[in-house]
Amino acid sequence: MNKASAQKWIVKAWHNLSGAKIFYKANHYTDVTTVEIHYAVEKLLKSFFAYENKKIPKTHNLSELSNLINYFIEFTEDELDLLDIISEYHTEEAYPIPDRTMPPKDEIKEVLDFTENLLEKVCEILKVSIDEIKK
Repeated sequence: MNKASAQKWIVKAWHNLSGAKIFYKANHYTDVTTVEIHYAVEKLLKSFFAYENKKIPKTHNLSELSNLINYFIEFTEDELDLLDIISEYHTEEAYPIPDRTMPPKDEIKEVLDFTENLLEKVCEILKVSIDEIKK
């Protein structure tokens, strides 16, 4: 097991998540905020592959990633729905799409809370100190 490698992924995820939290509090563009949330969740899920010294899948689909690591962490149906919503942020918000609407603030709050909880859960499962992550 490669805890050090996993920790690097988790630190990068924290960087994305803390940026998303700053954007949210500053009432910054919600599309930018959601892309940061997506990258945070993606990196948290990919930390399990790093932990096992496995090749990191080249996908941004969070449901696909969650299926590949479900022996580490299982998600409820509601959480899987959130992973689908967050995956859409990458495809719909990272690139210009005509006539799209911005993600609503209440949805962003929900996925931010989910991502913060996921960070804690991943750290607990992989026995990584959350205080070390947030330095």
